[in-house]
Amino acid sequence: MGNRLSKIYTRTGDDGSTGLGDGTRVGKDSCRVNAYGCVDELNSAIGVVLACELPDPVREVLLRVQHELFNLGGELCIPGMAMVHDTEISRLELELDGFNEDLPVLKEFILPGGGMAAAQCHLARTIARRSEREVIALSRVETVRGEAIRYLNRLSDLLFVIARVLARASKHGEVLWQHERVKI
Repeated sequence: MGNRLSKIYTRTGDDGSTGLGDGTRVGKDSCRVNAYGCVDELNSAIGVVLACELPDPVREVLLRVQHELFNLGGELCIPGMAMVHDTEISRLELELDGFNEDLPVLKEFILPGGGMAAAQCHLARTIARRSEREVIALSRVETVRGEAIRYLNRLSDLLFVIARVLARASKHGEVLWQHERVKI
């Protein structure tokens, strides 16, 4: 494979536009750019989780997810492209079920926390939810494959479960919401 970028800056975006993967120029604030930008931010947040101490099964899943998110970003950057499929969604569901199997049943809401890795995973989860909202907003004005929305929905669920796993693995434990602390 040859060099993809010989020069990092091009100056072509100085007017507030950017190029999509198919060569089309759009505003940097377009729904499409917002959608794949959030997916890119999510991928970066998962990179921060990966910089923490993690159990090997979690690390393996998150590394694969990063590649799938890069594919999803490509799909969103190139209108009409299909790079995320039901097989990836099904795999997320299987992994979600597997990680969730050994966790206690939830009886309370969980607050973000439970150690650095768990807290970072909670942050990635919220970015996944925002990414999903941005892709849904894009789908209201342009064609978006349902697989993109479903993938982000399952991924946010998986990140929630992984955050629970990491909180327990770190011995910090989960931070439970205590409604009696709320004074109205």
